[in-house]
Amino acid sequence: MSRILVTGGAGFLGSWLCGELLRRGDEVLCVDNFFTGSRRNVAQYLAHPNFEVMRHDITFPLYVEVDGIFNLACPASPVHYERDSVQTVKTCVHGSINMLGLAKRCRARILQASTSEVYGDPEVTPQPEEYFGNVNPIGPRSCYDEGKRCAETLFVSYLFQHGVNTVVARIFNTYGPGMAVDDGRVVSNFIVAALRGKPLIVTGTGEQTRCFCYVSEMVDGLIRLFDSKVHGPTNLGSGVEVSVLSLAETIIAMTGSKSKIHFVSKVKDDPRRRVPDIEQARKEIGWAPKVSLKDGLQVTIEYFKGLIK
Repeated sequence: MSRILVTGGAGFLGSWLCGELLRRGDEVLCVDNFFTGSRRNVAQYLAHPNFEVMRHDITFPLYVEVDGIFNLACPASPVHYERDSVQTVKTCVHGSINMLGLAKRCRARILQASTSEVYGDPEVTPQPEEYFGNVNPIGPRSCYDEGKRCAETLFVSYLFQHGVNTVVARIFNTYGPGMAVDDGRVVSNFIVAALRGKPLIVTGTGEQTRCFCYVSEMVDGLIRLFDSKVHGPTNLGSGVEVSVLSLAETIIAMTGSKSKIHFVSKVKDDPRRRVPDIEQARKEIGWAPKVSLKDGLQVTIEYFKGLIK
């Protein structure tokens, strides 16, 4: 049994990760400042003897004893990370320094939850880990994009300078049950709007593409990566490219909604194509997603039906 710290553990992805770690027999310390996370997400684990939840902001040092760390703390959708851009940067930079310092002291392996946003609006598709990206450092998304890029730099620096056992996961679009109604990400936005009979808002022409990975498979990828000996950044995501407009049309059809699609102006720095090259994950950790978008959406739609009554 290992004692694992999950920062951002009360968030969408973090709470799924906490559950899977508990199921495999680990002790889990969930740390969250509840800026976007919710106690409801981890309520089912509160009575578990191996689970503990702590309210804490990782921009301040944390003094605990752990064997491993998953650093997931950071708002992950534009509606949230743009709300307090300075705090977003602090979480990425100060938070990473504090967690890396903790890992160094405890001699713990630490995984950084990075993002596909480090590639910016890419000029290369699909995006391999070797691609440096095309990022605007002073745009509305830069607090998150550049914050995560700096976090990756810190993780690599602590690996080479201090010998800290680090690993970086570049997470692409993830969805599934547990997302908040006001999550702000495209899948939840579209499902909630469709179930409420409201317009589905599509920016630009809707021709921009994304790849959507079901949450349980993303968690499996994170754990496989953590348990491996890999250090360098590794893409985790679905390789099936879907246009935003097609996603909207699919969700309207699957929900039987009478909602219409409403087009608005393109968002500044919104990536045109977001597609991961996951060959490295296949080779190094034997991972590739298998859940189809339609199957995953069906489960997710049923989840949101239970929230919207």
